[in-house]
Amino acid sequence: MGMDTNRERIAAYLRMAGLESIEGRVGDVELAIRDLLEAMTEKVDIGSAASLYTYPVPMLTEDGTCSIVDQLAPVPYDLTGILGGRSDQTTRRLALMERLIERVQETTGADWIGIYQRRANAAGIPVLVKLSYIGRPSRAEFPLTREFAERSTNATVGLTGRATVIDDVAKHVEAGGGFYVCDDGVQSEACVPVLDSTKDVAGIVDVEAKPKGFFNATRLTVIAALALVVPAVLP
Repeated sequence: MGMDTNRERIAAYLRMAGLESIEGRVGDVELAIRDLLEAMTEKVDIGSAASLYTYPVPMLTEDGTCSIVDQLAPVPYDLTGILGGRSDQTTRRLALMERLIERVQETTGADWIGIYQRRANAAGIPVLVKLSYIGRPSRAEFPLTREFAERSTNATVGLTGRATVIDDVAKHVEAGGGFYVCDDGVQSEACVPVLDSTKDVAGIVDVEAKPKGFFNATRLTVIAALALVVPAVLP
């Protein structure tokens, strides 16, 4: 892919995702993409494949709408079912995603980063399933329904394909905005869509931080870069 074509792809993504605040930073996003691609060329050690497929999750309330913060479910979530089994290729892709997230945390200093993919769960319901993350344990699946989107940034971005950047979570909620609480210390969030080759929503990248106003233009360029690189490593 030529440089001009690559820049056109970045510019098109920023427009479609509603990231107007960084539309003039195509070159910065391109540099961040190069940095992430370089991180993926480093040797990725797969110590335990099982650790890539399973992770702890909080207990949910009886109606399944909210996480019970600091109370972990007795059984970890296992991606094997929703991904249709385990394979060497899927294991490799999960390991690459883990490396990408580590690099984005190194670059941005965010407290929490997660990559989600749109899939149908065991009940056949479209959900965003968390494939890889760094930070506190959090919910594994977000239903892609209008009802759930009323209280979830993730589901909203998954349905609309438009980014949401929150500088002050408390003010956002006060104003009637949806926010699914996994960590009540979080004050800033940037949630951006992952688009496939046909421009449909394939998933999301969700990033959270404790300070207010955390997601400046520099950090957003890195998050946009991650969303542009992710489709190549989705299982």
